[in-house]
Amino acid sequence: MKLYNTMTRTKEEFKPVTEGEVKMYSCGPTVYNYFHLGNARPFIVFDCLRNFFEYLGYKVTFVQNFTDVDDKLINKSKEEGITVQEIADKYIKEYFIDAKGLGIREATIHPRATENIDAIIEIISTLIEKGHAYEVDGDVYFSVKSDPNYGKLSHKPLDDLMEGVRKDLEEGKRDAADFALWKKRKDDEIGWESPWGIGRPGWHIECSAMVNKYLGKTIDIHSGGVDLVFPHHENEIAQSECANGCTFANYWMHNGFIKVNNEKMSKSLNNFFTVRDIAAQYDYEVIRFFMLSAHYRSPINFSDELMDAAKSSLERMYNCLDNLAFLAKSATDGEVDESIKSAMDSYKAKFVEAMEDDLNTADAIAAIFEAVRYINGKEGMNKATLNYAESTISEIGGVLGLLQNRKSDDLDSEVEALIEERQAARKAKNFARADEIRDYLKDKGIVLEDTPQGVKWRKA
Repeated sequence: MKLYNTMTRTKEEFKPVTEGEVKMYSCGPTVYNYFHLGNARPFIVFDCLRNFFEYLGYKVTFVQNFTDVDDKLINKSKEEGITVQEIADKYIKEYFIDAKGLGIREATIHPRATENIDAIIEIISTLIEKGHAYEVDGDVYFSVKSDPNYGKLSHKPLDDLMEGVRKDLEEGKRDAADFALWKKRKDDEIGWESPWGIGRPGWHIECSAMVNKYLGKTIDIHSGGVDLVFPHHENEIAQSECANGCTFANYWMHNGFIKVNNEKMSKSLNNFFTVRDIAAQYDYEVIRFFMLSAHYRSPINFSDELMDAAKSSLERMYNCLDNLAFLAKSATDGEVDESIKSAMDSYKAKFVEAMEDDLNTADAIAAIFEAVRYINGKEGMNKATLNYAESTISEIGGVLGLLQNRKSDDLDSEVEALIEERQAARKAKNFARADEIRDYLKDKGIVLEDTPQGVKWRKA
């Protein structure tokens, strides 16, 4: 398997620290609101990467944090008149609602910054002892110039990195590039006791501390959006490697930006959407399909037209699976047709090959569509062959977190009962009742189709 490493700017053969195991850390949300489309892309992409590693047989430990204390949460708590913890609890709960809808599995560990203050204080203390950090009246800063390798992820010298970045030199701060590890409490803000007085952690340090605590000093993969390369991930590397004296992460993976109607997503342009906003118009699974329909490193453009196309494509896959299951109910017994099995296995192999090429989900989806086109063109298959084709498509779709929301048994039984009643009504020439059932099901989003094998149904 090859992955593109932002650190080396090349595709590299993946070699885990421990054979058969993968340790992954992906930056999670700052929980002061519902998460937006830009957040959703890395959550979906790296959930998919985790799925694929497990599909290949790796044991994966996946950590995704919650930033549950920072200026945004403090401001939100004042705005809503509740505590910072209540804000965090509220939006962590909402995160899991949207994540579940998107097919994003819970991480192995979801640590919160406020639950790891001791680990954060410990790494800051180590950095001070080693001369990489200093305290100024209750604030603690990382000395960027103490790290000769600073900027190696961004591949730019420090002066270039700092262009356009706020360079106000706070009182006591040695250099404008230095960044906060610990912030002295202001007024009645939330805070914790520390060797430097009551305060709270800076944003970057929490990830270094939690990686160290839950995964170890050197991990396999660190991931997030491309917007995190600088300063967040650059600062994580500096903190962690200066504290521990070893490589922080062997592979750095970053997904591309999302645009909305070919414009940068921003509140000022009134094109800033949360996943909850979009899910009110499109099914969550359509959002996931859309996110995976392009290579993760490519920019992706969100529009109604593209979402409609994603919806149609996903429906086509589901219709294929439903048709295979329907045909299997009345098919003859027999052994799996070897030529069809060979063809389906070849599409599965193409899927795996695409995924092993730097998680190329676009080509992986194309392989599924090839399988769908192939099997839709076959007739007269026996039950075993139909079941094999259905399970193959469902299996590889599941690696992407797709095609797992089939008709429920409860809905199946209700619809099947009404179809039987409609058939009986037609036989008795009670066409008014037959039409009434058809229209009722149509209003419920169920489309009936008469076939030589009997009546089949699908969701509209």
